[in-house]
Amino acid sequence: MTRIRWPVALATLFVILLGSYVVYSFEIVQALRSEAGTLTEIYSEIQDALSDTTAARAEDALYRLQTKVIQSGVPLILTGPNDDTILDARNLGVNVDLNTPQGQKRVRDIMHGLDERHPPVLGAGLQHIHYGDTPQVRSLQRIPFLLAGALLLTVFVGFTMIRTQRRAESERAWTSMARELAHQLGTPLSSLQGWLEVLKLPDEERPGSLQESDIADAIQEDLVRLERVSHRFELIGREPELRGVSLHKIARDLERYLAARLPKLGRGVDLVLDVPSNLPQVKGNEVLLVWALENVVKNALDALAGRGGRISIYARQMGEGWVSLRIRDTGPGVDPEIRDRIFDPGITSKSGGWGVGLALSRRIVEGVHRGRIELLDGGDGTTFQIRLPVADA
Repeated sequence: MTRIRWPVALATLFVILLGSYVVYSFEIVQALRSEAGTLTEIYSEIQDALSDTTAARAEDALYRLQTKVIQSGVPLILTGPNDDTILDARNLGVNVDLNTPQGQKRVRDIMHGLDERHPPVLGAGLQHIHYGDTPQVRSLQRIPFLLAGALLLTVFVGFTMIRTQRRAESERAWTSMARELAHQLGTPLSSLQGWLEVLKLPDEERPGSLQESDIADAIQEDLVRLERVSHRFELIGREPELRGVSLHKIARDLERYLAARLPKLGRGVDLVLDVPSNLPQVKGNEVLLVWALENVVKNALDALAGRGGRISIYARQMGEGWVSLRIRDTGPGVDPEIRDRIFDPGITSKSGGWGVGLALSRRIVEGVHRGRIELLDGGDGTTFQIRLPVADA
């Protein structure tokens, strides 16, 4: 599944909205500049009329001035002395017939709206001129709504994309968990099936002259492994009980578990433990903590596969309330391309891997135990640090 890069998408949306706002503002500025030119032309007409006192020139100048004002787009309504009759209406944005009662009523309704913003001007003959905002002012009034709408749209899109991203990550996590469960159950089940086939054979045909007691011991071991796997996944799906546990004991149990498997899983790999027995107990669940450490160590074994090396596990107390445990290998290190996402479900550098081990470890350490697991920088190889709260803290 392709990773949704919602920050990039949000940044793109923001740039688009910002660009639209800049273009819209530029158009308003251009309109205001044009209005300044119109006012200059009106001033010129007035100067021409003042310089020529003939009635014909004055009347012609006044007519041109009236045309300029109408062309400015300002809503204008001319009424009689008592505002009871609409004599003329311009730039209202509607087509009405002032010779009809319906037309008079409609324009009068518009006039009342204009008067709420601007008081009418008394003209010649006690006529009243009712006016509204210029087109430029009306455009400027839309800007706060455009900005608020853009902000709400950005928040909505961001919330939707984040929720979609989290849903995709959750689905990927559950898919990886199901595959991991199938993988861990598959090995003992295959082994049990093999032992069942051996039991069907006559005693003389059984390999290595296996006795039923030997087969029973092997079956019991596989059943214990199945029970352990089942118990682990049962605990990861609920809130387990946390109590004081010894990291020294957990590390030793992990060492014994890996001792029998290192020749097969990591030929030429040395496991070195430095976990003092006098460390304070941490607040945790022993089964889950062993699982978390096992996953990190298996990750180190995969890094050393075919080349050998050393895996070091050491722990120390950090201040009053924490214990730090580090797992370091001498492998090639983590690919920089996945370094920042190494704990995400489905992220792995192994071909055919499912990328669930470290994701499970993070869920166990941080989600269940309220601790912290991180990949440390610097040095050769790879070092993971796990911090866990002290039981008595």
